[in-house]
Amino acid sequence: MTRLKKLGGRSALYSIVTFFCIFSVFPFYWMLIAMFKQDHDLFNPANNPFRFNEPATLEHLRLLLFDTYFLQYLYNTLMVGLAVVCITVAVSVPAAYSLARWCRQWGENLGIGIFLTYLVPPTLLFIPLSRMTSLFGLNESRMALVLIYPTFTIPFCTWLLMGFFKSIPKDIEEQAMIDGCSRLGAMMRIIIPLSISGILTIVVFAFTLTMHEFIYALAFISVSAQKTISIGVPTELVRGDVFRWGPLMAGALLPSIPVAILYTFFLDRFIAGFTMGAVK
Repeated sequence: MTRLKKLGGRSALYSIVTFFCIFSVFPFYWMLIAMFKQDHDLFNPANNPFRFNEPATLEHLRLLLFDTYFLQYLYNTLMVGLAVVCITVAVSVPAAYSLARWCRQWGENLGIGIFLTYLVPPTLLFIPLSRMTSLFGLNESRMALVLIYPTFTIPFCTWLLMGFFKSIPKDIEEQAMIDGCSRLGAMMRIIIPLSISGILTIVVFAFTLTMHEFIYALAFISVSAQKTISIGVPTELVRGDVFRWGPLMAGALLPSIPVAILYTFFLDRFIAGFTMGAVK
């Protein structure tokens, strides 16, 4: 009887895991199929949508890569993402360390206040932010996004790292200072290496959030050559009520592959960073 219960429980577990795996993989499978399907096969309601009913084609991929600014969108997204990540890490790490170590109770309240700014809807902010970018002469430039995106990546990342720094005992850095390190030296040589999971978490978070952000990118950039992937693909491949589904699916699938690989390789550290930062 015990063996049957164990077998039944394991079967139920595997069934649930299999269901969620299929549920998670299905969008990627759908995009892959649509990317190589001919238009006649794609739009014919009598055809099976889950397989190739006619020979596959590379026309959608050719149109995306050579008839649009798709490669430029990828380059713009990469440049904006790397710049935002560098700014976010450079500001969030010392800010979170200071609030976690030196400010005591009012630092905790200040950290919560900083996090609450992340919850302000972007639809309330893009009008004053557009005025700010205009004053700096950054209209229709990806530098406008580099200036704006840290306004919502820094608050969340600072709050997240505060919890992570609090989980590291003060005795470790105090011992380093007794051995001759300065406060900055103890931070750089002891705290930062121990906090690599949290730092990787904010790096992945900031980059993926920048990559998928839509409202600010749509509001501040209309020149095709300056667009990021999040607005370039839908605005250039959707004309009125005409949807180019093949190139659209290709444009959605190709950028998601490196993000999926990034999450796969750093999954353990990413989960550790989020749980330590959120729980502690």
